[in-house]
Amino acid sequence: MSSPNDRAVLNMILNPLMPTEAASGDAVIPEDNKVCHEGFEESRKLEMEGIGMAEQGDIEGALKLFSDAVDKCPVNPSVYNNRAQALRLSGRTDDALDDLDKAIELSAGNGKSACQSYVQRAMVKRLQGKNDEARDDFEKASELGSSFAKMQLVAMNPYAAMCNKMLSEVMGKLQRGEDTDKPSPGRAG
Repeated sequence: MSSPNDRAVLNMILNPLMPTEAASGDAVIPEDNKVCHEGFEESRKLEMEGIGMAEQGDIEGALKLFSDAVDKCPVNPSVYNNRAQALRLSGRTDDALDDLDKAIELSAGNGKSACQSYVQRAMVKRLQGKNDEARDDFEKASELGSSFAKMQLVAMNPYAAMCNKMLSEVMGKLQRGEDTDKPSPGRAG
């Protein structure tokens, strides 16, 4: 069994361009601001039921519960984020983006709901080929503490990708007992 320090060192070796707090896994994403609305508790209950339903594969049932939760508390950013995920899974990308925008707006760009919404929106934007917009959202999520967003930013950096490839080649040679000073076959040295 490895210690947190061992894992941090290994992460720093395997992800040398990753900021150290992400490599250590110590980043803490702040909680959402408290929602003061009379329907919040019932909305939260419906949201949890919707998450359970989605995990069981009933996306349409989950969407109904998430929409009921929005009706009970239209200022709860978390439910918009979760409904967006279900909308994405059902192929309704534009509706999902609307919900992600709403979650970010309601959260004022802070807390777990905003962080998750930025990551989710960035992934949609990346799939749409809007890499600059995706990078902006990954940066915002990264600032909120998302190590996944930080890894995506590194992956989107062509220089980081090249460095990671070279590091992987060196590590592979070391594992096979090969000389690391000689170029790989097919590569000029």
